Amino acid sequence: MSTSIIILGIRAAQLSFAFIVMGLTAYVAHWYNVDTMTTSPSQINWLLAVSLFTIISVLYLELTPRFLPRFSHPLVALGLETGNALFYFSGFIALAVFMSRLLFCRGSVCHSAQAAIAFGAMEFLLWTASAALMGKELAKSGSLKMNMNMPNFRRRGAKGPLSVPEMKESQAA
Repeated sequence: MSTSIIILGIRAAQLSFAFIVMGLTAYVAHWYNVDTMTTSPSQINWLLAVSLFTIISVLYLELTPRFLPRFSHPLVALGLETGNALFYFSGFIALAVFMSRLLFCRGSVCHSAQAAIAFGAMEFLLWTASAALMGKELAKSGSLKMNMNMPNFRRRGAKGPLSVPEMKESQAA
Protein backbone atom coordinates (compact mmCIF):
# COMPACT_ATOMS: atom_id res chain seq x y z
CA MET A 1 0.00 0.00 0.00
CA SER A 2 1.27 3.46 -0.83
CA THR A 3 2.62 5.64 1.96
CA SER A 4 0.54 8.61 0.80
CA ILE A 5 -2.68 6.63 1.23
CA ILE A 6 -1.62 5.57 4.73
CA ILE A 7 -0.75 9.18 5.62
CA LEU A 8 -4.10 10.38 4.28
CA GLY A 9 -5.91 7.83 6.47
CA ILE A 10 -3.86 8.87 9.48
CA ARG A 11 -4.63 12.55 8.77
CA ALA A 12 -8.36 11.79 8.63
CA ALA A 13 -8.15 10.02 12.00
CA GLN A 14 -6.06 12.86 13.46
CA LEU A 15 -8.59 15.44 12.37
CA SER A 16 -11.56 13.39 13.61
CA PHE A 17 -9.96 12.69 16.98
CA ALA A 18 -8.98 16.36 17.32
CA PHE A 19 -12.63 17.36 17.02
CA ILE A 20 -13.58 14.66 19.54
CA VAL A 21 -10.92 15.81 22.03
CA MET A 22 -11.98 19.41 21.49
CA GLY A 23 -15.62 18.58 22.20
CA LEU A 24 -14.86 16.49 25.28
CA THR A 25 -12.47 18.99 26.84
CA ALA A 26 -14.73 21.94 25.98
CA TYR A 27 -17.59 20.16 27.77
CA VAL A 28 -15.45 19.60 30.88
CA ALA A 29 -14.08 23.16 30.80
CA HIS A 30 -17.60 24.55 30.43
CA TRP A 31 -18.78 22.48 33.41
CA TYR A 32 -15.95 23.78 35.56
CA ASN A 33 -16.50 27.40 34.51
CA VAL A 34 -20.29 27.39 34.88
CA ASP A 35 -21.24 24.81 37.53
CA THR A 36 -18.36 25.11 40.00
CA MET A 37 -16.66 27.92 41.84
CA THR A 38 -13.27 27.17 40.24
CA THR A 39 -11.87 27.63 36.78
CA SER A 40 -11.19 24.66 34.58
CA PRO A 41 -7.92 22.84 35.23
CA SER A 42 -4.93 23.74 33.10
CA GLN A 43 -4.69 20.12 31.94
CA ILE A 44 -8.12 20.38 30.34
CA ASN A 45 -7.28 23.76 28.83
CA TRP A 46 -4.02 22.36 27.43
CA LEU A 47 -5.74 19.49 25.63
CA LEU A 48 -8.33 21.93 24.30
CA ALA A 49 -5.58 24.17 22.91
CA VAL A 50 -3.67 21.20 21.48
CA SER A 51 -6.76 20.01 19.63
CA LEU A 52 -7.08 23.44 18.01
CA PHE A 53 -3.38 23.34 17.12
CA THR A 54 -3.94 19.92 15.56
CA ILE A 55 -6.70 21.19 13.31
CA ILE A 56 -4.46 24.01 12.09
CA SER A 57 -1.55 21.59 11.66
CA VAL A 58 -3.55 19.10 9.60
CA LEU A 59 -4.84 21.90 7.38
CA TYR A 60 -1.27 23.14 6.84
CA LEU A 61 0.15 19.66 6.23
CA GLU A 62 -2.51 18.68 3.71
CA LEU A 63 -3.41 21.93 1.94
CA THR A 64 -0.11 23.81 1.73
CA PRO A 65 1.78 21.28 -0.44
CA ARG A 66 -1.18 21.12 -2.84
CA PHE A 67 -2.19 24.77 -3.13
CA LEU A 68 0.75 26.82 -1.81
CA PRO A 69 3.86 24.70 -2.42
CA ARG A 70 6.06 27.76 -2.03
CA PHE A 71 5.16 27.91 1.68
CA SER A 72 5.60 24.19 2.27
CA HIS A 73 8.85 22.82 3.68
CA PRO A 74 9.59 19.24 4.73
CA LEU A 75 11.39 20.22 7.94
CA VAL A 76 8.47 22.42 9.02
CA ALA A 77 6.14 19.49 8.38
CA LEU A 78 8.36 17.18 10.43
CA GLY A 79 8.45 19.77 13.21
CA LEU A 80 4.65 19.98 13.25
CA GLU A 81 4.39 16.19 13.34
CA THR A 82 6.75 15.80 16.28
CA GLY A 83 5.40 18.88 18.04
CA ASN A 84 1.86 17.52 17.96
CA ALA A 85 3.05 14.15 19.24
CA LEU A 86 4.86 15.80 22.16
CA PHE A 87 1.92 18.10 22.93
CA TYR A 88 -0.54 15.21 23.08
CA PHE A 89 1.88 13.11 25.14
CA SER A 90 2.24 15.84 27.74
CA GLY A 91 -1.50 16.58 27.63
CA PHE A 92 -2.92 13.13 28.15
CA ILE A 93 -0.31 12.24 30.79
CA ALA A 94 -0.99 15.47 32.73
CA LEU A 95 -4.74 14.93 32.60
CA ALA A 96 -4.39 11.30 33.66
CA VAL A 97 -2.29 12.34 36.67
CA PHE A 98 -4.85 15.03 37.54
CA MET A 99 -7.73 12.56 37.29
CA SER A 100 -5.91 9.97 39.41
CA ARG A 101 -5.65 12.47 42.28
CA LEU A 102 -9.35 13.33 42.42
CA LEU A 103 -11.17 12.13 45.53
CA PHE A 104 -14.21 11.07 43.54
CA CYS A 105 -15.11 10.98 39.88
CA ARG A 106 -18.69 10.37 38.79
CA GLY A 107 -21.06 11.40 36.08
CA SER A 108 -20.80 12.55 32.51
CA VAL A 109 -18.11 15.15 33.22
CA CYS A 110 -15.80 12.54 34.71
CA HIS A 111 -16.43 10.15 31.84
CA SER A 112 -15.80 12.93 29.33
CA ALA A 113 -12.45 13.70 30.94
CA GLN A 114 -11.55 9.99 30.91
CA ALA A 115 -12.53 9.76 27.24
CA ALA A 116 -10.39 12.84 26.51
CA ILE A 117 -7.43 10.99 28.05
CA ALA A 118 -8.06 7.95 25.84
CA PHE A 119 -8.48 10.00 22.66
CA GLY A 120 -5.43 12.09 23.58
CA ALA A 121 -3.40 8.88 23.86
CA MET A 122 -4.69 7.76 20.46
CA GLU A 123 -3.74 11.14 18.99
CA PHE A 124 -0.24 10.74 20.44
CA LEU A 125 0.10 7.35 18.74
CA LEU A 126 -1.23 8.69 15.43
CA TRP A 127 1.11 11.70 15.44
CA THR A 128 4.06 9.50 16.41
CA ALA A 129 3.30 7.12 13.54
CA SER A 130 2.92 9.91 11.01
CA ALA A 131 6.11 11.59 12.26
CA ALA A 132 7.98 8.31 11.87
CA LEU A 133 6.63 7.85 8.34
CA MET A 134 7.48 11.46 7.47
CA GLY A 135 11.00 11.09 8.85
CA LYS A 136 11.47 7.86 6.91
CA GLU A 137 10.31 9.48 3.68
CA LEU A 138 12.52 12.54 4.22
CA ALA A 139 15.55 10.40 4.98
CA LYS A 140 14.90 8.24 1.93
CA SER A 141 14.47 11.23 -0.38
CA GLY A 142 17.54 13.00 0.98
CA SER A 143 15.60 16.11 2.00
CA LEU A 144 17.21 16.18 5.43
CA LYS A 145 20.47 17.57 4.10
CA MET A 146 21.00 20.92 5.70
CA ASN A 147 21.89 22.90 2.61
CA MET A 148 19.09 25.45 2.53
CA ASN A 149 20.82 28.69 3.53
CA MET A 150 23.83 27.32 5.31
CA PRO A 151 27.28 27.31 3.73
CA ASN A 152 28.48 23.87 2.81
CA PHE A 153 32.12 23.76 3.85
CA ARG A 154 32.84 20.32 2.38
CA ARG A 155 31.70 21.16 -1.11
CA ARG A 156 34.53 22.13 -3.42
CA GLY A 157 34.36 25.54 -4.95
CA ALA A 158 31.77 26.88 -2.54
CA LYS A 159 31.63 30.66 -2.71
CA GLY A 160 30.22 31.95 0.51
CA PRO A 161 31.11 34.62 3.03
CA LEU A 162 33.19 32.19 5.09
CA SER A 163 34.70 30.14 2.29
CA VAL A 164 38.44 30.03 1.95
CA PRO A 165 40.04 30.01 -1.50
CA GLU A 166 41.39 26.68 -2.59
CA MET A 167 45.10 26.06 -2.04
CA LYS A 168 47.22 25.81 -5.17
CA GLU A 169 50.58 24.26 -5.55
CA SER A 170 53.41 26.69 -5.98
CA GLN A 171 55.48 26.40 -9.09
CA ALA A 172 59.02 25.13 -8.51
CA ALA A 173 61.74 27.48 -9.63
